[in-house]
Amino acid sequence: MNARAILYEQFSDLEQQRESSLAGIWAFIASEIMFFGGLFLAFTVYRLNYTQAFNEASQHLNLVLATLNTAVLLTSALTMALAAASNKMGWKYSTLLLLMVTTLLGALFLAIKGIEYIEDWHKGLFPGSAFAWTGSDPGHVQLFFVLYFLMTGFHALHLMIGMGLILVMLLLTWKGWINSRHFMPLDVTSIYWHFVDLVWIFLFPLLYLLGAKI
Repeated sequence: MNARAILYEQFSDLEQQRESSLAGIWAFIASEIMFFGGLFLAFTVYRLNYTQAFNEASQHLNLVLATLNTAVLLTSALTMALAAASNKMGWKYSTLLLLMVTTLLGALFLAIKGIEYIEDWHKGLFPGSAFAWTGSDPGHVQLFFVLYFLMTGFHALHLMIGMGLILVMLLLTWKGWINSRHFMPLDVTSIYWHFVDLVWIFLFPLLYLLGAKI
């Protein structure tokens, strides 16, 4: 299929269509920033009030797995950016390969996170009736883990949504609907993926590093 730009009837030209697509995704990202920002703010306020408990809780997280996941996600950000650039250059099969690699890296991130969750479960760190903490201030330590699982859980959910979008882009690129002229859907997906990466870049130091022993 020849590369062609698709103009939908509600737009007067391609430039207006692209600007509308960008405005839409950035408005959505702004709403997501407010959502995660509320969680970040709550965590920060509680950490300032219960610093010792939050620091002790943080030291029971698996820093090695979290660091590995950070590298995986940063690599996926690179492959996603390369996929978007490759598509604009008309390199269909390179785009397909890079999108597949990005999806696999996302799946790897979730698998590593799943291993970490299983480890947390065996340590008795899941909030609720099964929570087991032998140290001091168990109430505020449990609060840390409530926020930890909320933030990382919502991040994982957003990551899975992003993987679903990439799979759709993969199919549409294979069929030729996404191409060097009609690239905005892939660009919008790329922006969303980078936002998910950025959320983790904030979560990683907030949860794993601020209370780590040096």
